[in-house]
Order: sequence, then C-alpha cells, then structure tokens
Amino acid sequence: MTLDFAHKPRSAGQGTPIAHALPGGGLPHEVDHHLWRAGLCYHLDEVAESHLRQALALAPGRSAVLIGLYRFYFYKGRLSEALEIARCCVAKAARESGLPDDWPDVNAVDAAFGRYENILSRFYLFSLKAYAYLQMRLGNLDEGRAAAEKLLELDPTDKIGGKVLLEVIEGMGKDDDD
Repeated sequence: MTLDFAHKPRSAGQGTPIAHALPGGGLPHEVDHHLWRAGLCYHLDEVAESHLRQALALAPGRSAVLIGLYRFYFYKGRLSEALEIARCCVAKAARESGLPDDWPDVNAVDAAFGRYENILSRFYLFSLKAYAYLQMRLGNLDEGRAAAEKLLELDPTDKIGGKVLLEVIEGMGKDDDD
C-alpha cells in the first residue's frame, strides 16, 4: 500500500499542487518530483527516504518537504526522527510568523491562531500538536503535557484537537473501573 504523503508533479494547466497552499508556495519541479517518487516508493524504505533527503537538499526547510519527511518517519514508526522534524516545523513556523523561538514563550495574542485563513498559524499549531503527541509516545509525558497545554492556550476552541492529548495523559494509569 502506498501512502499519498506526496503529490504527483503537475505540468502547466493541470491545476495547483498542494505545495501552493503551504507556506512558501510552489516547489521547484525537481523537488516536486522527488516527493512524488518518495510516495511511489514508500514501501522501499531506503529508496523513499533517499528521495525525501534529495528533496530536502534541494529545498531545505520547505514545508512540503518537511511534512513529507515527518509523515514518512511517523508512519514507519521512526518516532524520534519524526520528533526532530516536528521540532523543525515548530521552529520554522515560529520564525516565519515572528513568534518567540521557544514555544513555551508564545502567547495567544502573538498571532491570529483562531483564523482559519492564517496558514502559518495553523501550521504552527499542527506542528506543536505533533511535537506534543510524539513527546508523549516517546515517554516524555511532562514535555508532552506542557506542549498540549500550550496548544490549548493558543487554540482555546480546540479546532486542532489538543484536548484529546491531555485526556490521554489524564487517562494513563487509571483502571478501566475508575
């Protein structure tokens, strides 16, 4: 089974690739091609990762490439590597949004986190959620809880779904009868 974490490169007149909706706009054709090939070769770990690494070398820090790498590592169960990519995504979104470098220092008034059309703010929130989740999965519960609490502070209406992370932490260690 091939997971569609990348998209097929498109030529002129075929519509807009997903990369245009991500921070940073469209990708160079060669980068787009490597992402597409990585998706096709998903079942071949070394080949898929090689394409992702080539895309990263050609377009370091581009959101679409980082998302492709994150998904690859996540779905392959390589959670420590996925966490590193999540950290990169949080840092990238913070830098491009003019937010503090350290996520604990970010406040709800620092950006329009509640506005759907604010792509960078949404990218920041989703990246922070990924960071919190992976910290939890890797056993770093205090860090995961703190990041999930920050996520809810920035997204009090819970559009991103951070509350479920806190519910998981709260439910850990409880018997089914509790």
